[in-house]
Amino acid sequence: MKGRKLLMIPGPIEFEPEVLQAMGMATTSHVAPGFIEVFANSLELMREVWKAPKGQPFIVAGTGTLAMDMAACNLIEKDDSVLVISTGYFGKRFKDIMERYGATTTILEAPLGEVISLEAIERELKTKQYKALTITHVDTSTGILVDPEPIAKLATKYNTLSILDGVCSVAGEAIDQEEWGLDVVLTGSQKAIGVPPGLALLMVSEKAMKVWNKRKTPVANYYSDWQNWLPVMRAYEERKPSYFGTPPVNLIVALETSLKIICKEGLSERVIRHQVLANAFRAGITALNLEILPKTNHLAANTLTAVYYPKGIDGTAIVTKMANNNVIVAGGLLSDIKTSYFRIGHMGSVSPNDLIAVLSALERSLSELGHQMELGKCLAAFQNEILNSKV
Repeated sequence: MKGRKLLMIPGPIEFEPEVLQAMGMATTSHVAPGFIEVFANSLELMREVWKAPKGQPFIVAGTGTLAMDMAACNLIEKDDSVLVISTGYFGKRFKDIMERYGATTTILEAPLGEVISLEAIERELKTKQYKALTITHVDTSTGILVDPEPIAKLATKYNTLSILDGVCSVAGEAIDQEEWGLDVVLTGSQKAIGVPPGLALLMVSEKAMKVWNKRKTPVANYYSDWQNWLPVMRAYEERKPSYFGTPPVNLIVALETSLKIICKEGLSERVIRHQVLANAFRAGITALNLEILPKTNHLAANTLTAVYYPKGIDGTAIVTKMANNNVIVAGGLLSDIKTSYFRIGHMGSVSPNDLIAVLSALERSLSELGHQMELGKCLAAFQNEILNSKV
């Protein structure tokens, strides 16, 4: 890639040219018939990507954290009990958000690199009636992948709403919202959805909408209140103009463009592509004599990889040298071990060639810093995994 560096952080990601072209179009009115059609198509395409044909989609200007905030403030009232299942930084953030709206929270915090067992979750659900539980599908801070399906089924068994933080997973990891019984699945636009930052995206089940309708107190966040946004979403789907807050027109045109690309590829094919690339990339990392943060490959996300710096080598120097080799990666996020690891995103439109460039830059950087490894072995390991895959 000439003229700029390859962005390989866990979001924002590299975007498809058609998406960037949509961002650069002349901005139209948010109530123009053409834009209303784009907005309506985006809502309908979200149901296809989330696999939630009966769900209520929301597209709101904001970030993934706003999507978390919207789920919390609309579904939780003072003194509601919420179970937070945490595998890193963003599980703890959900705890903070829930408590802001008066929830009584219990957090099940996994040891570093691990997940909470289903047995532990069920034991806790038996102790009292929880209004909701939260799951971080992929925690961006640790690269840990949680299987949401059995947890959602436990939530259903104990009459508890399930809220999935899919910020780093929607359109990259397997999700079947209605089949699994997930009540809210939320994300931000800048990760596997493949649109520049600025959109909070939620899909809400019929059950969760009924719970919201029966709340006894007003929603304590004016901007996030579904009472303000639901009429807008419904009007746009009916191809009618509506207004609460001005939508980010170009971002939504880009969203429709990216959702069409995702659906054209096919959800199953897209998930398999992410799995194949992630497995091959981890094989390359192992060949560099590096360790990943998840305790096993089975627990490692397919959308990003968290890697420990080799002992005795300055992590900042690795990241800097990679940037000098035209590849940008992210440092650590967990405060306790922030300087011990780094993170590479591989989601959305990522290709094998992108990951070859990352491994190449990483190998060169490590070699220059004196790390012991066999030159070329990581690329061979990556290529062998790709060639041996059935994709």
